[in-house]
Amino acid sequence: MNEPLGKKRIRVLIAKPGLDGHDRGAKVVVHALKDAGMEVIYTGLHKTVDEIVNTALEEDVDVIGLSIYSGAHLPLSKELMESVRKKGLTDKLVLVGGNIPQRDVKTLKDFGVTEIFPVGTKLNEIVDFIKERVKEQDEKI
Repeated sequence: MNEPLGKKRIRVLIAKPGLDGHDRGAKVVVHALKDAGMEVIYTGLHKTVDEIVNTALEEDVDVIGLSIYSGAHLPLSKELMESVRKKGLTDKLVLVGGNIPQRDVKTLKDFGVTEIFPVGTKLNEIVDFIKERVKEQDEKI
């Protein structure tokens, strides 16, 4: 699990925005990311967008992941992306997972969300996506 000397661990923030009280999926993803060697910060339930973005800034994460089952993914993601731009965190991957209808994927991507992982996505798909995209971003630097 330890990374080679000089290689940083991927830092991921997993957050549950709004009034959504269902966090089993988020906790499963947290464990899968940790098992894959990533450093994961889980915010817990009922966080505001400002709390999430401020935590991402303070923790200097590579990835901001929202887990949303409440059906409020569109307004929460739009607000988050506006805050991400305002705080200058546009280099971060922003992922949204949960109960996301296929018809909303394009809208979420138009907001600036990097990728969407609906219910049923295999954990290795999430892990592999993060590793590949963070590696691509690091190579650009």
